[in-house]
Amino acid sequence: MTPKAEARLYGSRTRGQWIKLIVLLAAGAVAAAAILVLAARGVTTLPGVPEFLARYPGAYDLPDATEPGFPWWAQWTHFLNIFLMVLIIRSGYQVRTEQKPPAFWTPKRGGKKISINLWLHQSLDILWLVNGLIFVVLLFASGRWMRIVPTSWEAFPNALSALLQYMTLDWPVETGWVNYNSLQQLMYFLVVFIAAPLAAITGVRMSEFWPKDAKRLNKIYPVEVARAIHFPTMLFFVLFILIHVFLVFATGALRNLNHMFGGTDAVNWVGFWLFAAAIAITAAGWYAARPLILAPIAKLFGQVSTR
Repeated sequence: MTPKAEARLYGSRTRGQWIKLIVLLAAGAVAAAAILVLAARGVTTLPGVPEFLARYPGAYDLPDATEPGFPWWAQWTHFLNIFLMVLIIRSGYQVRTEQKPPAFWTPKRGGKKISINLWLHQSLDILWLVNGLIFVVLLFASGRWMRIVPTSWEAFPNALSALLQYMTLDWPVETGWVNYNSLQQLMYFLVVFIAAPLAAITGVRMSEFWPKDAKRLNKIYPVEVARAIHFPTMLFFVLFILIHVFLVFATGALRNLNHMFGGTDAVNWVGFWLFAAAIAITAAGWYAARPLILAPIAKLFGQVSTR
């Protein structure tokens, strides 16, 4: 009797086990979402809640000096952020899970040998930080910082109101061209001014750029603390991206895509096709991020070896 072939494992599970797990998680997510919506709608019937929603509709008026729209530099930095973040998350996951690196990289001036995936991850981090710095400088130089930095304490009750509206599926009116709702504003502030610096600070601590001989500094800021924060920060970015993309498409895809890719408030297909081109370029970058293509680039900055 021919012995039965063992099922092929994909990670820790077979294909059938992964399918069952995905179906189970999807069903659980739908059930949890339905319960959440019903609970949120029940909250809106409680005494005082309708009055709260009427007083705080989800957004407050920005200062008169705030200009609407999205300038060209916001569109370009947004695209570069998409491209770099996708590759950073991918390379970071590879570094975290790799057992035997496909190749190694050593700096020209000498230093510790690291995996080529870690070299890619750190190189992308530098480009991402430069892109973010350019965005923040232009944000404040143009006065558009008021779009994502709260200028009134009313941002907080309005954000709570917007969150409740999202949870009930009676979503707040989308006016992103002129003014984000307060929940969007607080989330963008959190991403730009808290999560991004946190990712940078913890990433630098774990990188080869950190002075290893600074005993007192290392005692104040142990590498274990950086590791404990860095990965959850990446998970936060992944969750934010998924929710952000979902809401972009669910609240008026053509207009929203035109805002950040077409630079207009019109409803047409220009922004969609520019977005499609951005996704195609990002997918090409994903495909190109392999040792065969990375090695010649990495050799410009150091030595590449297989062991």
